[in-house]
Amino acid sequence: MEPRLLAPEPRLSGAGVSVVQPRPSCSKELELKTTLRELLIYIVFLTDLCILTFGMVSTDMYYLNKVMSHLFLETSSPEAGGITFRSIGSIVDFWKFAEGPLLDGLYWDKWYNNMTLTIQKNSSHIYYENLLLGVAQIRQLKVRNGTCSIYPYFQTLLKECYGKYRYRAEDRSAFGLKNGSEWKYASISSLSPWYWGYAGLYSNGGFIFTLPKSKQESVEKLVFLRQNSWLTRGTRVVFIDFSLYNANINLFCVIRLVVEFPATGGVLTSSHIYSVKLLRYVTYYDYFLASCEITFCLFVITFIIQEAIKITKLKTEYFRSVWNWLNILLVVISILAIAFNIYRTVEVSLLMEELLSNSFVYPDFYFLASWQVHYNNMIAVNVFFAWIKIFKYISFNKTMTQLSSTLSRCAKDIIGFAIMFFIIFFAYAQLGYLVFGSQVDEFSTFQNCIFTQFRIVLGDFNFATIEEANSILGPIYFITFVFFVFFVLLNMFLAIINDTYSEVKADFAVIPSEDFAISDLIRRMFNKALVKLKLKKSETDINPEEKSLGSVKSTESATTRKDIPRLSKESTADAKNYPKLSQLQKQKENFRQKHPSMEDFGSVTSQSSISPEQLQQLFRYTAELEKELDDVNRKLSRILKKK
Repeated sequence: MEPRLLAPEPRLSGAGVSVVQPRPSCSKELELKTTLRELLIYIVFLTDLCILTFGMVSTDMYYLNKVMSHLFLETSSPEAGGITFRSIGSIVDFWKFAEGPLLDGLYWDKWYNNMTLTIQKNSSHIYYENLLLGVAQIRQLKVRNGTCSIYPYFQTLLKECYGKYRYRAEDRSAFGLKNGSEWKYASISSLSPWYWGYAGLYSNGGFIFTLPKSKQESVEKLVFLRQNSWLTRGTRVVFIDFSLYNANINLFCVIRLVVEFPATGGVLTSSHIYSVKLLRYVTYYDYFLASCEITFCLFVITFIIQEAIKITKLKTEYFRSVWNWLNILLVVISILAIAFNIYRTVEVSLLMEELLSNSFVYPDFYFLASWQVHYNNMIAVNVFFAWIKIFKYISFNKTMTQLSSTLSRCAKDIIGFAIMFFIIFFAYAQLGYLVFGSQVDEFSTFQNCIFTQFRIVLGDFNFATIEEANSILGPIYFITFVFFVFFVLLNMFLAIINDTYSEVKADFAVIPSEDFAISDLIRRMFNKALVKLKLKKSETDINPEEKSLGSVKSTESATTRKDIPRLSKESTADAKNYPKLSQLQKQKENFRQKHPSMEDFGSVTSQSSISPEQLQQLFRYTAELEKELDDVNRKLSRILKKK
């Protein structure tokens, strides 16, 4: 529905000059009321969504992650010879870490004064506050011999060849003693995604064993595996998984330590520590969040019905609007969030029942924690787009319209600029990857080159490493990249935006703003509310004398806002004002001859509606009249000052 504007309604200012103020039509007012009503409802939905989102996270998660990271990644022990998880560099270092810092972190059986703790059901409490759930699990993946090709010159010298990890190159045959689960391959049917490490994408199966409940038995088992060469040349990755629960803050901490053995030799270490809230309804605040979840579900159902009605009415026209696609995205993400909430609640209950029935097994909370992290990311994206949708409801604001018009008008220029920018940008990325890729970590992959160049644009760079890698091409690459990308291309981009914004602002200067219509609508609604609450008299209850007095006051206030100098009736300057006004009248007649559409101003104002072109000409005419009046007032002021 296209809004129509009624003809501008002339009102008298303090100097007797008519000031044109557009008055919104009934359809326009109805549209504004509908928009404001939808905005208020949407703010309620957004508030409910934000409460749910911030209810999923807390600062305790950060502190718990920090404590566990320090314990398992940075702490060493006398038996390990100063080896920490981050400093593992070989298979020997791995066994030192596993038999030392790992077991010291998992089993807390003594108090700080070496007094033996009373352990209930042979369970460990890490840092005396975090219950170790079940037992820890260690899993490795191997590749077969002969998974790489040896050049003929070296075939007499090299008889074995273990390539990098691939799923088809996995070694699933039993090895070693072949009499236990740690020597036989086990397939795991888990919903956990495969692990994407530094050197490959690893599956969920492998050669698996769990650590016993006591520290001494765990030490004996690790020593036994080390002596029988559980890790071989074909080993490509080892996973150490365990889970904790802190009842003080009702948080699960799921930890995965990953040690990769790439085909190049050496070790690559990484870790994932997730603190998640899997048990939802414990405190009164949790039940308040449950009520917010019910409200969120009702909102989602309402939005689904609304979008379905729009699709049936508009059909293919519905999908031509960007805001409608945004609505579909929000609804789909919300439905997925609700489904995951239900699935997580059921799955956690099943896992806890299995754990309570047998505490000597490894509870696989990792897949729940990983999906919880994906769920949090999904909700974060949902909240982001939900905030962006507010622009749909405040698009009637002049400033918002100017910004959107600027972006839409310069879209073609930006696309053309983007093509030129990325041609140069990717050319430099390819140059950096080929020249510095084998020596500088920031350029080790093509993706790293792209991110590094964006950091250079923002001023975050390390020139010394580039110069050290190549003393000739390094400075040339850096200087030319900064000159062409930073000084030339970015300034061109800003010039495109700036010029387009200036054009849009000039166009909007002659178009009437709708902000006053919104303020008038809100003021009338506020006055009606005050009248209903009997805090203010209605217009029918006001005496005619009060109305006339109010009109006089409004006239005086309008005169004050326009800053028109008042002249006393006794002043002799009024006589000199008449020639100026007659001259202004002649200029008015000349302007009407130039603009025939303005000849019958009274008939235009009496019509029910006017075209946008006539409205634009009318406001230009009003602006010129105001300029002439300002000139007259300045001349009168100078005359009075001389007298």
